[in-house]
Amino acid sequence: MADLKITVNINDIDQKCMKNDLLDIDQWVQDAVTGKIGNCWKRMQSEWTTKLMNDESFTDPIPSNKTEFVNLVTGRSDYKNRLEQQA
Repeated sequence: MADLKITVNINDIDQKCMKNDLLDIDQWVQDAVTGKIGNCWKRMQSEWTTKLMNDESFTDPIPSNKTEFVNLVTGRSDYKNRLEQQA
């Protein structure tokens, strides 16, 4: 999967409102996304560590490395992303 690039359009009035509170709008957006990624990772790690520990057919060690953990989980046949869960 390739890196994802997202563009956000903020109109002039909203920019003025944001500049009233923020030193750097772009940095704030980057920090907000970084925070969301961290929260999603913590929830995924917690949810799937419990699932893996309770899965009697899973006997491998649970990876402590984020990349290996995510690849293990998303490669499982019982994994569904949020869109698939909602279907």
